[in-house]
Amino acid sequence: MAGALAVFNAATSRFPESADIRLGLAGLLWQTGESEQAEQLLREWLAAHPADASMALLLASLLREHGRLTAVGEVLLSAFANGAHDVDTVIRAVETLDDYGRPNEALTICENAMAADDDDPRLHAYAGMLGIQLGQFERTRAHYARALQQEPAAVEWNIPLGLAGLQRYEDASHPDFSFFRDVLARSDITAYTRRSTLFALGKAHDDVGDYASAATYFRQANAMGHAHASWSRKLWKRNIQARLAAAKPTVSLPAPTDWTPIFVVGVPRSGTTLVAKRLADHAGVRNRGELGWLQVWEERLSHKSPLHAAALEEAARSLEMQLRQDDGDASWIIDKQPLNLLRVDLIMALWPNARIVHCQRNARDTALSLWTQPFHDQAHDYAYDFGDIDAVIRGCRQLAELWQARYPQAFRSIAYEQLVCEPDACIDALRDWLGMPLQSTAQPTDVQSVIATASAWQARQPVYTRSAGRWVHYAPYLPELLDIPGH
Repeated sequence: MAGALAVFNAATSRFPESADIRLGLAGLLWQTGESEQAEQLLREWLAAHPADASMALLLASLLREHGRLTAVGEVLLSAFANGAHDVDTVIRAVETLDDYGRPNEALTICENAMAADDDDPRLHAYAGMLGIQLGQFERTRAHYARALQQEPAAVEWNIPLGLAGLQRYEDASHPDFSFFRDVLARSDITAYTRRSTLFALGKAHDDVGDYASAATYFRQANAMGHAHASWSRKLWKRNIQARLAAAKPTVSLPAPTDWTPIFVVGVPRSGTTLVAKRLADHAGVRNRGELGWLQVWEERLSHKSPLHAAALEEAARSLEMQLRQDDGDASWIIDKQPLNLLRVDLIMALWPNARIVHCQRNARDTALSLWTQPFHDQAHDYAYDFGDIDAVIRGCRQLAELWQARYPQAFRSIAYEQLVCEPDACIDALRDWLGMPLQSTAQPTDVQSVIATASAWQARQPVYTRSAGRWVHYAPYLPELLDIPGH
């Protein structure tokens, strides 16, 4: 590696204006742990060549590794404001920012490109997807309409599902109903688009109270998904049993004194998005959404036996960067990845001051909500089958009982039904338990709510109770629901 560095340094001196050599040297420095030198090299180049997208994207990746997501947004916004780029390069930047949880900057780059007369339908489709996360529902509809007007094949870009999530339909005369049926009548769409459009049409009929039709469309969609699902009920049960049987970790780190990690967990569709959003209304809180870093580190640490404090310290440093980031000095940081419920032992070993908010909902309502919601991640392939869903719910409840007994001071359950009936009282009680001053309940005006989950529309509406007991409407059409415990 030292030899390669010497070669690149020599080449850089000889060819100082070679972007490829500079890019290679920066990448090599990063690989060898010289991140500061790599960053300096990239920033120097960008100061002289501010529109160099390749350099900006490499710098963005480096910054992201260190949790500097605000800096990522600044770097890419600057690069894409300083020159024209082809649409593929713009899309690469947009996808990078979206993957890194920066939809505001991604949408700005999209809209800047379109304002510069790049009317590519793909940009409109991306702008629509990002607009959903940011709550810009009317603008999203306009972007989707423009994409479909330009390119009939745009229907393959998740547009039916996106449209269905923009509102609650009031009656079946809405033109989206006809649009969804027209899509399903086409013979040239992919199986994925057919399945997602069936979910969209099911959701539309659910909105207007036509539960018989909704059940029919949802059943067709789930049958298609289940036919290709890779999820294993047997492996899930083994995983749960192994976690239940595992001893409490014997190694733990000192608790940080200046911040508190909060993990909002539970079976997906049990209210985690709503709880995290309401808690994050507090000025001292940041909601990071559904991070995947804890699972990554759990897998890495699983290869270290016995587990030593040094390995935990490395994990804690890395995870803290991703949680705290570079957007202020919040005292409470939320990770609302629901299935971090599996990793409470690891959480408590890393941060003994962590708090686990466990969301629990009526099992039949949870099962129905999962079954009627399309997921893009294979990790949720269980949601196509009520038997698999039942296994997930039972396993999660077993773990919740274990964690409650093992960490009674750090683990607190909240019932979805109580939350939607008495939202202010429930959230105030949680804030009191978390040690948040109740009088400070307003986020800074520059913090925009981002919701990248299936609850993007619902979580922005006033809290309602119509989803509590929703399963009763479907019981005549989905008898499988009655095989799931009714509590």
